[in-house]
Amino acid sequence: MRLIIEQNAQNGSVWAARYIVSRIKAKAAVTDKPFVLGLPTGGTPVGTYQELIRMYQAGEISFRNVITFNMDEYVGLPEEHPESYHSFMARNFFDHVDVPKENINILNGNAEDLAAECAAYEAKIVAAGGIDLFMGGVGEDGHLAFNEPFSSLVSRTRVKSLTYDTILVNSRFFDGDISKVPTTALTVGVGTVMDAKEVLVLAFGHKKANALREAIEGAYSHKCTLSALQAHPHGIIVADELAVGELKVNTYRYFKDIEKDNLL
Repeated sequence: MRLIIEQNAQNGSVWAARYIVSRIKAKAAVTDKPFVLGLPTGGTPVGTYQELIRMYQAGEISFRNVITFNMDEYVGLPEEHPESYHSFMARNFFDHVDVPKENINILNGNAEDLAAECAAYEAKIVAAGGIDLFMGGVGEDGHLAFNEPFSSLVSRTRVKSLTYDTILVNSRFFDGDISKVPTTALTVGVGTVMDAKEVLVLAFGHKKANALREAIEGAYSHKCTLSALQAHPHGIIVADELAVGELKVNTYRYFKDIEKDNLL
């Protein structure tokens, strides 16, 4: 596991965007096959999306040969609802770059057969050649996508009930009213994410500090689903100083030293 510790969330977001662009360009240099990119929602990745948009507008990157798969979507929320993840992705990324519409994949939380929708999503990922890089965030309790604590670390895309804590945190997007937040979602599994060739997780702010301590220094355990990254051969966590505040001093110093030439 790599841990990139930047001074603040802005620098961390820029680092992540530049890394993603470098990986897209590296694949394009050796093959015409599309780059397959996994994407998250929520507040954490917005800065990275903004930097990716800036780089696109500056002519530094094109996304025309990129296929995307989003992590999750609420069940029962209309796609046109402003807080659906379809709307979020359009507003924060897709409407501003050149990813072809037919290359965008987001789970349908209104499908008649949700289990079939999840199975089809897994099949689409396989048909695309697997995910080259999956970007994600982490919840305050260490959850990855909507894989809440005690989810299987080999789980696949499925319907998932959301915990009260997750509903409460997400209520900030629903006028602070928890009754408006859907209680179930479709989500890629931990195993789905870990099948990606690379996994890049963003963690910013002091509220993520306990989760990072568990994921990095704690046990490989379904209690903290992000801890599955410990077993991934190409896992990266990009954090700011606030998010690493609970790490042991020696852990902090180790990663700051070993990655010193790779920071902004």
